[in-house]
Amino acid sequence: QVQLVESGGGLVQPGGSLMLSCAASGNIFRINDMAWHRQAPGKQRELVAVIFSGGSTNYADSVEGRFTISRDNAKNTVYLQMNSLKPEDTAVYYCYARVVTTAGTTYGSWGQGTQVTVSS
Repeated sequence: QVQLVESGGGLVQPGGSLMLSCAASGNIFRINDMAWHRQAPGKQRELVAVIFSGGSTNYADSVEGRFTISRDNAKNTVYLQMNSLKPEDTAVYYCYARVVTTAGTTYGSWGQGTQVTVSS
C-alpha cells in the first residue's frame, strides 16, 4: 500500500502564489514519475506538470512559466510552486506518483486532492 497526502491548497487573490506539497509513504522501493493534475468544476482532469525520476519536467501550456514542479527523492515528496495565479487556475489539484513497491510491483497512486481557489 502506498499513500499520497497533499497539502498547501487554499484561497489566494489573482496574482498571488501558493505551494502545494505531496508526500508519499508506504511500501516504496522507488518512485518513477511524479505529477500534478487538476480538475475544475464541469471539466475533465488535466495534467498540469510532471517530473521524471531523472529530474526532467514537462508543463501544460497554460501554466508554463508560472508553475514549477520539483521533488525531494529523500522525502518521497513532490512540490508545485504556483506563481501569478489566475482565476482559471481554480481547481482541485491531485498529485500522482508511479511507484515501484518493495514487492516489485509498479502502479500509479493518486492523492485525495486539495482545493485551490483564485479569487478576489
